[in-house]
Amino acid sequence: MISYAQRISNHAAADPDRAAITDEHRTVTRAELQSLANRTARVLAARGVVEGDNVTIGLPNRIEFVAAVIACWKLGAVPQPVSARLPERELEAIIELANSKVVVRDVADLAAGADVDDGPLPDAVSRPWKAMTSGGSTGRPKLILAGTPGEIDPDALPGLQIRLNGTHMMPGPLYHNGPFVWSTTALLAGNHLVLGGKFDAERTLQLIDEHKPDSMYVVPTMMARIWKLPLSVRDRYDVSSLKVVWHLAAPCPPWLKEAWIEWLGADAIWELYAGTEAQSVTIISGREWMEHRGTVGKTLAGEMKIVGPDGEDLPAGEVGEIFMRSSADGSVKTYEYVGAEAKTLPGGWESLGDMGYMDADGYLFLSDRQTDMILVGGSNVYPAEVEAALDEHPHVKSSAVIGLPDDDLGSRVHAIIHTDDGKPIDDDEMRTHLADRLVRYKTPRTYEYTDEALRDDAGKVRRSALRDERL
Repeated sequence: MISYAQRISNHAAADPDRAAITDEHRTVTRAELQSLANRTARVLAARGVVEGDNVTIGLPNRIEFVAAVIACWKLGAVPQPVSARLPERELEAIIELANSKVVVRDVADLAAGADVDDGPLPDAVSRPWKAMTSGGSTGRPKLILAGTPGEIDPDALPGLQIRLNGTHMMPGPLYHNGPFVWSTTALLAGNHLVLGGKFDAERTLQLIDEHKPDSMYVVPTMMARIWKLPLSVRDRYDVSSLKVVWHLAAPCPPWLKEAWIEWLGADAIWELYAGTEAQSVTIISGREWMEHRGTVGKTLAGEMKIVGPDGEDLPAGEVGEIFMRSSADGSVKTYEYVGAEAKTLPGGWESLGDMGYMDADGYLFLSDRQTDMILVGGSNVYPAEVEAALDEHPHVKSSAVIGLPDDDLGSRVHAIIHTDDGKPIDDDEMRTHLADRLVRYKTPRTYEYTDEALRDDAGKVRRSALRDERL
């Protein structure tokens, strides 16, 4: 095993002139990235960062973000990414949790002139290799520390079907766990990492056409925005280089997944379901998914089971809360919380709050988060299912469905819909669109329209916050 820092250095030594990262502004080679990371490490060290310290990184998707992460590894420090647009109060809460030695919010915070030494540093290993943040369903921030150090087997093949010395397209924000993991995995595999800025559907296709990535990470919101481009725009760009496209982070409507399978081929589309905690993981290919439409796959790492409201194991086909564990004997520790406690059952089982069911063959089907479920006249309505039907409308850019109080039914389904310029869709047109997609009690009774995005660049939506605002 070697350190992540040594792995990056080895790539630079093997092919210094190969492109390492491209962002909105420029491309740097492996040698240039190595130089920038070494100088950044020395800037952080001059500010007191030592092995084991957390460094909060709140930069956009830029080369400097990645250089700061590598700099942390070179010092044995722990990169702790946050959104560059994080509100001050939430940032302060995270900094307090992390006890961050340094907070990087501007590239100027890492300014390192040419006189700063860019030579090699003593080898170090970050323990853990990352510290991600999550608000989860509660909105209260917590840290999720990785359960492994920053070490890699130099002779092992990369994970996630990422190719050695390939090219990876990353349109997602690096402060989220999925984009962070896929991007760092790609870098450690010697890939040219192509970073999108704020997500733009056509710009993403342009970057694919220009840089010919063989792998890409997306979330369903990105998939929908790309798919809803005019056909003449999509056909303008060559995307044939893509051999593997991963989607995760939110439920993908079956109609959208089918569209991408038809477009890029079943063998190119892959889905993964897991939390940042990584107690357990499911993976499924597009080809297998076509035989089990709607599933997120079978458990490939760890264990999962479906649990009822009284903690009882549920049989196949019944919806309940998904509980996971990394191993039966509890010997595998995949994460550690700071600022939160896991929801547990005896035997090492833990829940992330997601709902779903397993079929008789062990395929997992997601419903929604327990906290987002709407009880309408005694019937359960899962917002993700309603949103999938709404988002299929050609004029809907995205949607969020919440439950609001109703004197008759207890709760009513309310849809917030993002359209161009916030222009409403005729009620009769929407009812006709939903009539053959949703049973009547799941159909929204009220609508509102907005020209503001409802989901962030990682496809996440905080329904609880939207509901609170309307109450």
